[in-house]
Amino acid sequence: MKLLLIEDNAELAHWLAGLLRAQDFVVDHVADGDAADALLRQQRYDVVLLDLNIPGLSGKGVLRRLRERRDEVPVLILTAADSIDQKVLCLEIGADDYLVKPVEVRELVARIKALVRRQVPGKANDIVCGDLKYDLRTRQFALGPDDLPLPPRERTLLETLMLKAGSTVSKQALIDSIFGVDDEPSADAVDLYMHRLRKRLEGSQATIITLRGVGYLLRTREEP
Repeated sequence: MKLLLIEDNAELAHWLAGLLRAQDFVVDHVADGDAADALLRQQRYDVVLLDLNIPGLSGKGVLRRLRERRDEVPVLILTAADSIDQKVLCLEIGADDYLVKPVEVRELVARIKALVRRQVPGKANDIVCGDLKYDLRTRQFALGPDDLPLPPRERTLLETLMLKAGSTVSKQALIDSIFGVDDEPSADAVDLYMHRLRKRLEGSQATIITLRGVGYLLRTREEP
């Protein structure tokens, strides 16, 4: 999963980003509202973590512009302001959740997963494609009765396809999902990870189909 952290406190941002990356999230960080707004116009994220009191365009301004563009990415407000009026206002203009600093990381991760789960049909914890299963609570895969351990980027790639199972995912969307803005994106790397995933899924009921010029589709082998 790919997160955007919008936080102007450098020490807090470094700490949070490090802890989230240790949980195998891909994390981009920006420190001001104008940079955040520009990045949100260019990149796709699974969840946005938004501080309200940031330089330039305010956190509320970032949120308003996001919703005016009809971008439905889940937004979790992170703020030191423990005010009911502020919380209500943020929820009214489009925030999905609200967490008061200081942040407890286990709760933050649980809330991120909950926001992603809301985007899944049926809001289930388990997503299934044939005998391939993904558990949103643990972010782990299983193939039949066995766990399917994966290196971080392969897992992120399969996670992206699994969350969109039955829908086509473009190659650019896959590139964006596994590389942060500070990384050097590589289409060749996506091809390599895709090859490895297909090898791992050999003999299973799940398969990854290439639709040339369109993207990739995770589906069961029985589908026409």
